[in-house]
Amino acid sequence: KRTAFQVMEAYKMIRTNLLFSLATTDSRVVVFSSAEPSAGKSTLSANLAIVMAQTGARVLLVDADMRKPSQHRNFKKTRSLGLSKVLGGLNTLDECLHHNVKPNVDLITSGPTPPNPSELLGSARMKSLLEELENRYDYIFVDMPPLCVVADALVVAPNAAGVVLVARHNQTMYDEFSEALEKVETSGAKLLGVVLTDMKVGTGNYGRYGRYGRYERRR
Repeated sequence: KRTAFQVMEAYKMIRTNLLFSLATTDSRVVVFSSAEPSAGKSTLSANLAIVMAQTGARVLLVDADMRKPSQHRNFKKTRSLGLSKVLGGLNTLDECLHHNVKPNVDLITSGPTPPNPSELLGSARMKSLLEELENRYDYIFVDMPPLCVVADALVVAPNAAGVVLVARHNQTMYDEFSEALEKVETSGAKLLGVVLTDMKVGTGNYGRYGRYGRYERRR
């Protein structure tokens, strides 16, 4: 079992690698996704937002997984006002912001689940929202549904700096992950890196960033 110190150091390592990846991009919007559910993308994006904010940066975490949201529970906030309300024109951005859920970290929850998440996320309103957010924050982390389940992440990723793919050790299958990589490539989005979660002590570095050759095919 890993200690809290080891986990924190792993997140700091991922933060450093992400900063290097973003150094050559104009955008500071990062999409977090995975091949399949329960790979740990929501936990990773939330904790990485907190660690990034420890540098003094202003960070916004956006729960764009409107089909299976979790960030409102992670930060113990209501999702009655959130992203779906902003994109639907029902509420303003400021009405839906949760300020300082952690030091220097703001949150937009998913909002109520709409009947058309992909259409809302692919709309001109979403693109305009991201542009406005980039004027307010140093980094915007967008938690999105799995790539092999729905297309939501693929309609947002081209408007972002790129995608961080999350996979879980001994869960994510080779074929699923290969499909997710192909979807990122065909969408025209940039792959910023890969994080492998749930590594056990003695099997390698937790949160291996930018590496995906270690995944094994499972039958």
